[in-house]
This record gives sequence, structure tokens and C-alpha cells, in this order.
Amino acid sequence: MPVSAETLAELSLSEAEYEAVVERLNGREPNEVELGMFGILWSEHCGYKHSRLLLRQLPAEAPWVLIGPGEENAGAFSIGEGLAVVMKIESHNHPSAIEPYEGAATGVGGIIRDIFSMGARPIALLNALFFGPLDQPRSAHLFHGVVSGIGGYGNCIGIPDVAGQVTFAAPYAGNPLVNAMCVGIAAESAIVRAQTGGEGNLLLLVGSDTGRDGIHGATFASVDLTAESEQRRRAVQVGNPFLEKLLMEACLEAADAGLLVGMQDLGAGGITSAAVECADRAGTGIEIDVSKMPRREEGMTAYELMLSESQERMLLVITPSRLAETQSLFEKWDLRCEVVGQVTTSGMARISDGDHVVADIPISALSQPPAYPVQGREDRRVTAARRQNLAGLPVSNDLSSVLLRLVATPTIGNKARVYQQYDHQVGNNTVIPPGRGDAGVLRIKGTDLGLALTADVNPRWCYLDPYRGGALAVAEAARNLSCVGARPMALTDCLNFGNPERPEVAHQMMEAVRGMSDACRALGIPVISGNVSLYNESEDQAIYPTPAVGMAGVLQDVQAHATAVFQNESDAIFLIGADRPILPVETLGASEFLEREHGLVAGQPGLDLDAEVKVQAFVRTAIEGRLTSSAHDVSDGGLGVTLAESCVLGNIGARFEGWGTSDRWDATLFGEVPARVIVSVPDSRIGEFEAAASQARTPIVRLGTVGGETLSIVDAGIDIRVSELHEAWSGAVA
Repeated sequence: MPVSAETLAELSLSEAEYEAVVERLNGREPNEVELGMFGILWSEHCGYKHSRLLLRQLPAEAPWVLIGPGEENAGAFSIGEGLAVVMKIESHNHPSAIEPYEGAATGVGGIIRDIFSMGARPIALLNALFFGPLDQPRSAHLFHGVVSGIGGYGNCIGIPDVAGQVTFAAPYAGNPLVNAMCVGIAAESAIVRAQTGGEGNLLLLVGSDTGRDGIHGATFASVDLTAESEQRRRAVQVGNPFLEKLLMEACLEAADAGLLVGMQDLGAGGITSAAVECADRAGTGIEIDVSKMPRREEGMTAYELMLSESQERMLLVITPSRLAETQSLFEKWDLRCEVVGQVTTSGMARISDGDHVVADIPISALSQPPAYPVQGREDRRVTAARRQNLAGLPVSNDLSSVLLRLVATPTIGNKARVYQQYDHQVGNNTVIPPGRGDAGVLRIKGTDLGLALTADVNPRWCYLDPYRGGALAVAEAARNLSCVGARPMALTDCLNFGNPERPEVAHQMMEAVRGMSDACRALGIPVISGNVSLYNESEDQAIYPTPAVGMAGVLQDVQAHATAVFQNESDAIFLIGADRPILPVETLGASEFLEREHGLVAGQPGLDLDAEVKVQAFVRTAIEGRLTSSAHDVSDGGLGVTLAESCVLGNIGARFEGWGTSDRWDATLFGEVPARVIVSVPDSRIGEFEAAASQARTPIVRLGTVGGETLSIVDAGIDIRVSELHEAWSGAVA
């Protein structure tokens, strides 16, 4: 074989895949540029080699879906009044592990371009972040760098960051996860496609000049992190948010002016990926002359120019008659706009450097990477942990101290240290900002509509039971939206796993996707876009399986929303989803309490999709009818933490009594049984609320009353001043 093993490893290609490349070229060995192009488009990051077959399980159709997964840069669904929501979530994990600020910042930049490349104006950012324990210096360094990078990029562009999650757990110490989500709004009739149109159309490269940063970025994202990964620092892109702001406005203006046949961002794979994907969708060919590409470094080769992932660049397709008008528009925004190629009918990707042809490859050969079925088996240690009997677990006596410790854990506690670095009010559309509700809510200007957004997953649940964990990621995201009064409409997912060639990781992938698929069908929520990030392993271990779910929902009347905040003295507090609060010890399985208090990652999370459907529908009905003052789902930390959070957010106490008797109050307070929601109800609406629950055949139980200065759970012996809870909760993330 004429190519070295080192070269193939740099491109993340196997020897068998190299032989397949030769076969696709009718027996001809590829040259350097051609092999680099195959490496990019056949990488795991771009080609989804180990996940493409699995993803077919996920339901993607609904009457309101306009663009589904894989059709364009992002998915889109109708919200009525001629408007569409465009959204996607993507990973920037490996770059963030090497250069946390730039890795996270350019992850934000890339996902923003995915949205405005479709002619949609970005209106919101979200993120799902996963780090090792904060008391480890490297984890703290990565955490602070990533958060600064997200804030530094998004704030400069003027897009509010409205929701997300931050989780701290040991398996992420060597390989953090940085998942960025962007949401945009467009007129349904104005969505721009990534297409080439007919023969003779021009390919324009606009925005930043091309440099050497980001070369092999996509292939770097397709291998495990090792001690040598620092040597691939040049694979991390360098961003310029101020230039991206100009680029966004110019591209949206070009779209509004009807100048574009198609548009595609230069993200993973650079111009290779952008141009080939457009041509593949249209069934055309392309010719590109790299000598016409503006560059910011001397002596760049055709290989470097085709593989560079320099940021803030877009590929536009226009008819020749609109060239002068388009160049004038970009000149107004002080942006480069150069013709670098044209559309052909050859079905080939022909790349030249002046008069010298450096690559000539069938588009179909590049765009159809191999697909591998994953076959897995569960790690026996996980099986044993899930089956562990918790009946002999020591009883916790000082439950007040336990509750204070739980609200002070970084995963549960106040994330103001994070979201205060983000501008979440820019644009003046944010109705529920971060930290006030179970999801962020935005008004859609010019309408009565509201858009609710969330991102969620519990990795511990996914580790102990990937099927239930995957299903619960969907269910909890939907519950978050329901708790602000929104109907869940669509989701985008970022499937983060370890090395899929290891059978235990393959098992996690198979089961998590199966669980997500079942939950999506039960709840009627289509998957419209997503990303798969594999090989998230360091020399120490693989990450927890982390299928992060980003979800959007619609409020028909944005004024009819709910926060998680206890607000009014004498409001009654109800638990929806159960007719009594008492729980058995088994419900402590997979809980934060079990790990923090007993050092055990064991047991099994609960799952009841039928209950989720019923509870969420009733919660939405109650909020729409303005029967509730607040709503907050029971999740991390269980019922005790949920009640404490609502008290702290409202700076008001609550008294609970008459729950009954139990010899395991720790389970009742800290068991993480899903499909349950805490609501507060004004005294004048209690009768209507109870009647509505009866009509919906949804179990409820009254737990207590809002008021006072303490959280008092009489039967469990808990009595804590809200100020003390607030102090513990506020200091969780330093």
C-alpha cells in the first residue's frame, strides 16, 4: 500500500477504507488532495459511519415538520402564522479539551452559521456541558475556559443564551463535552437550501480568509483523546465573533434580496464538505480553483486549502447575472466575496490549482461513506451495578443536612456563575430567563406565540440503563417544556458516546437510541436534526453515554406561562403524577443522593411513558387555564431538592405535613422517580384545579402550603431556613 499507516491514522481512515477508496476510483490510487477529501467526508464526524444505520430508528415525521434530519444544515418545523423554527445542536468536544476557550467559542460560531445558512435569523443559544469534578484543577480549567468561550462569542454577536445544563461527573475528567445549540426563526417561504442549482451557477466564498487553523478538525473529532492529542492543537479553529456578526447580517440580507440559489456554511470539512454536500443534494458536479481562494498565510497548498476549517466562511451559489449585485452587497459589509468555482453537470468534484488539476473524484464516491452496523454487549459491571439490591442501604437520619449538601452539589446547585456570563436578554424577547423556569421562553415578535427551549440528559441514568436513560432524556426535556406551558414540537439530539468499536459502547448506543425512539413515539415528538460525537474517550476511561436532547415547544399565548418559583403566601402545593408522596428504597436507584451520600452508582432509573404523556398533558392544561402559580418537574435530587429550589427561587418558605409514615424518608425525599411535577395553586383556584385533574384522570396529592421563612417537612423532621438553603445552593459552582 503506497500510503503509510501514519497518514491513514491522521485522516482517521482504516486500511480497508483506503482499499474502498481505490475501488471507488476504479482502481486508481488517490493523490494527496483526493485522499484528504475522502478522509474528511468519510470521517466519523462527517460520515456517521457507526451511527447512520441506528439513526433510522428515530421518528422524523409529523405534519408540522418542514425539514427533517440530514436534509439540510438544520431541521425546521412550522409554528403557524407562516413562520418556521430552525434548530440544531452539535458537539465541539475534542477541540474544547485542547483549547477550551477557542474550542467552545468556535463551536458556538459553527452552530450559528448552520442556522443563518438557511436564511433564518438566530434568536437563541443553548448549551449542554459536561466536565469532571470541579475540585480537580484540570476540570476547573476546562470549565472556566469553555464558559468564557461561549459567553465571549455569543455575547459579541448579540444572540441570547436562554437555557442549558451543566453536569459534573468523574467520567468527563479526561474528555469534557461541549454541545452547542442554536435556534432561529424564518418565514416558511424564505428558507434557503444548500443546493447548487443548474450548470454554470457560480460558487462564491465569502467571509474570512482561509488559514491553516482547523486542518483535520473533523478527523480529530473522530479519534480518541490521548497524551499525543496536544500535538493536534492546529486542528482547533480560531474564531472572530465580530466578523461572524457581519457575515450573518450580510448573508441574511442576500437571502432576503433573493440573490441566492443556495448557501452552505464552511464548518467541519471546510470547502470540501460544503461544496460536495451541495452538489450531492442537487445531483450535479462542481469545479473549484483553489488559486482563487483568499488566504491569510503564505505558501498554502491545495491540500491545506481544501481541508482548512477556518471559521466565519460561507459558500454561496448564485446565477452569473447576480454576481455584481452580490459582490456589491458584501463589499458594503466589508467582507471578501470571491468566485472560486462553478456548477457542472459532470457529477465530479474537479479541483484545480490554476491550470493544474489536483483532484478529480465522483461526487457519489465522496458522499457515500461506508456504514457499519454496531454490535454490542453490556459491560458485566454495569449489569451488576443496575441489579444491586438497595434494601440494606443505611438509613440517613439527619435529612436536613443531607438536603443542604445536595443543593450545594455543582450538578444541582445554582448555575448563575455560568449563565451570568451570557447575555440572555439581548433582543428583549426573553420571557423566562435561565434559572427561573424549567425551560427558557422567548416571545415571537408580532404574534401571541411563545417559544420554549431546553436541553437535557441525565448521564448517570444512561450509564446504568441506556435504554431507560435515552427514553428519559426525551421525556424530561418534554416535561421541562410542559412545565412552562409549552407543547413539545420537535427535538434535536447530540449523541455523545465513546469508541463504537468497543462492544460495551456499541451496546450503549443501540439501547439509548432505541429508548429515545420509543419515547419520541409515545410523546409524539419528531427528531428533526442532530449530531453524533463518538470516540469520546481519554486514556483513563470512556465518558458516560450522553445522548443530549435539545427540544423546542410552542405556547399559543406566551402570557400563559409558568416559572419554577413559589410566589404567593398561602398557595397550595400539589404533586402531580402520584396520589401519595411516599416512595420505597428502590427508587433511590441511579440517584444523585445515592452517589453523593453513599458513593454508589447503582440501581435503575424509573420509566413510565404512559404516565409521562398523561402528566405532561395535564400540566399544560393547568398552566394554559392559569390554574397554577408555578410548576417545577421532579428530577435531579428528587422531591426534596425540587421543593427547596422553588423556595429558594421565590425567597419564600413552605410547610409540608400529613404525608404519612415511612421508614425510608430518604427515598421519599431524594428518589428520582420521573413523570412527577410540583405545582403551586392559588387558594381561589384549588377547586378548579382538582376538578381538572379528576377530569384528566391524573393523580394528584396536596403536599403543603407556601409561606413563612423556612422549608419545613414536618413528617421527615426537616426545618431549614430558606436563607440557609440559599447560601448552600448559591455556592455550588465557584
